[in-house]
Amino acid sequence: MNTLSYKTVSANKATVNKEWLLVDAEGEVLGRLASKVAKLIRGKHKPNFTPHVDCGDNVVIINAEKIKLTGNKWNDKTYVRHTGYPGGQRMLSANELFAKNPERVVEKAVKGMLPKNKLGSALFRNLYVYNGGDHGQDAQKPRTINLNDIK
Repeated sequence: MNTLSYKTVSANKATVNKEWLLVDAEGEVLGRLASKVAKLIRGKHKPNFTPHVDCGDNVVIINAEKIKLTGNKWNDKTYVRHTGYPGGQRMLSANELFAKNPERVVEKAVKGMLPKNKLGSALFRNLYVYNGGDHGQDAQKPRTINLNDIK
């Protein structure tokens, strides 16, 4: 058996091929949408996935205001932030954050499913979330993808 024919291919910034993908969030459940989008951004669906390299795709999400949350999460789910001052912990329910900025609900869900390090910060920059059907990435010609095809 010739063991030299089995070479592990490790992707790097020069050899990775990134695409632009368009995801429609209309009628999608937030957590299921976020886990599939995080997988696309991370690049885990590609055969040359390398854990320490940004080998994922750029993802554009439209219709962020039409997502769904199951159960009583609109009232029970809380988003916590801190102002940086003593006693500065602030909480918003999913309903309140959604009323202020629907894109932020989707962004926080996806960001929570990415690595918590410098790579995760770089991967998060590959996500673009918009309300409505219009987006600013027409020049990149994003390919529409159906989330039900992703496992």
